[in-house]
Amino acid sequence: MPKAPSPANDYWVDARKPLSCLLFLIPWIAIYEVGVLMLADREPDRIRNGADYWMRSLLSLAGLGQVLLLPVFVVGVLLTWHIIRQHPWQVRLETQVGMLAESFLLAVALVAAGQVHHLLFLNLHPSASDARLLLLATGDLTRAVSFIGAGVYEEVMFRLLLVPAAFFAFRLFEFPKKWAAVMAAVTTAFVFALAHHVGPNADAFNLFTFSFRAVAGVFFAAIFFLRGFGITVGCHAAYDLLVGVFLAPIAVDSTGTG
Repeated sequence: MPKAPSPANDYWVDARKPLSCLLFLIPWIAIYEVGVLMLADREPDRIRNGADYWMRSLLSLAGLGQVLLLPVFVVGVLLTWHIIRQHPWQVRLETQVGMLAESFLLAVALVAAGQVHHLLFLNLHPSASDARLLLLATGDLTRAVSFIGAGVYEEVMFRLLLVPAAFFAFRLFEFPKKWAAVMAAVTTAFVFALAHHVGPNADAFNLFTFSFRAVAGVFFAAIFFLRGFGITVGCHAAYDLLVGVFLAPIAVDSTGTG
């Protein structure tokens, strides 16, 4: 008789399932959407991050600009994925707790990577160090809401939508699966980094910021491939919260990914 898988082994598979990802995302989406409505008065776009604004703008151009349509779209994508894969309609509470813990552990790893990147950049460009430190002492709640939105909607745009599209594009050119995944991760990471410097509200271009966001984009893509979409969102949101809120004002703002 084959040995039944242990709960610990089940977690690594269960956390990747679309239904587990969806239930893990719902609190993040709810906090962000309610936070925007409560904090932004009649100007929600001043809190919304770029990916959120771009996707809502595209939906609006298509005549589908209702406030809740984007969250419904995300829910629909994950439910469709779940149905196509024919997974059981079953979610384990311990998986949700494990996903939260894993997200924060991976976020801490990215903070450490950011510090290594900071030190390397100092050695290569010591004259640029004074411009990288900013105080982040004001608007903690508003920034926290915005960072959560970045974790959700930047991952929807760049990992859930663009990474699979890039992967299948490279497969059409007959790249092996592993190389297609690597190329998709790298190309979308550079698009992710560049997107923060495009548009009327874009950040001024800074090599340190751009290079770290590219590294973070590869990191998030690797998590997406290896650990699933839910943990990728959790890691991104947790990282931005750690750096932008909990470690402020000593945080290095230029390493923010949102």
